[in-house]
Amino acid sequence: MKKFYIVMVVIFCILSSISIFAEDLTTPQGIRILQNKSFDDSEEARREILDLYRDLRLTDVCDGMDLIGLQDVGLMYNNIRPLWRDTENFTHRFVGFAITVRYVPTDVRVGQNSFPNTEGFNKFKSEQYGRASDKDWMAMVKKGDVLVMDVGGVFECGNIGSNNSLNWVKKGVVGVVTNGGARDTDEIIKVKNPPVYCVDGYSTRGVRPGRLITESVNFPVNCAGVLVYPGDVIVADGDGVIVVPREHALTVGKLARDINLGDEKSRAGHYQDLNMQPDETVKGK
Repeated sequence: MKKFYIVMVVIFCILSSISIFAEDLTTPQGIRILQNKSFDDSEEARREILDLYRDLRLTDVCDGMDLIGLQDVGLMYNNIRPLWRDTENFTHRFVGFAITVRYVPTDVRVGQNSFPNTEGFNKFKSEQYGRASDKDWMAMVKKGDVLVMDVGGVFECGNIGSNNSLNWVKKGVVGVVTNGGARDTDEIIKVKNPPVYCVDGYSTRGVRPGRLITESVNFPVNCAGVLVYPGDVIVADGDGVIVVPREHALTVGKLARDINLGDEKSRAGHYQDLNMQPDETVKGK
């Protein structure tokens, strides 16, 4: 009987300590200061912007931004380069609307001999892929969107690959911009879809599990020195990437269009004076 009472006292103490410990748990409360902006995202509004920006160069848009006092505000670092440049058909160029993803370094690592066999690692890999999945942002994507990734300083992780990027294209993504890199780059360059802009046009070889996890989807991010809000207009060509705040998209687009038409007309004159065959950048001017 005495042993019974001792056991009960021990159990009571253990349960009491667990209860006290549980009551002492605290979840820090945060405040998201930057909020997403509101704008007209109807098909008509999106089409008006895309038509206005069609065939505009980054430099036209940059000059338009200058005219309203936004010098260099939307210019990403000039080491954000396209994986390829197609000067015949300009397949590396795009314009679209930002959908953003922010990644952070993982909090889980594995080392040599962490698992008795590859099945154990594959289970870990599957679990960790779930923490860095595309499914959340892909549920939001619209035709004409540009995927903008902030990889949180994790540079040896190729979360853009030749397989998943084609799936993004099927969902309507017209381009990808990241402050990291891509993998399977030979295949991405071969099919030229989607256009990918990354640091120095380089490759990052590893997969996501054990390297990074998703922190947030479709909130403001910092990509290559630029604050990018969901819905901002992204313009990319051989000169790099520029971001136009959505609230200024029409104003900047109209100014950039005038600049572009004036430049094309002037270059068409030079072509004629030099007996050069007109190409698609000056035809009809």
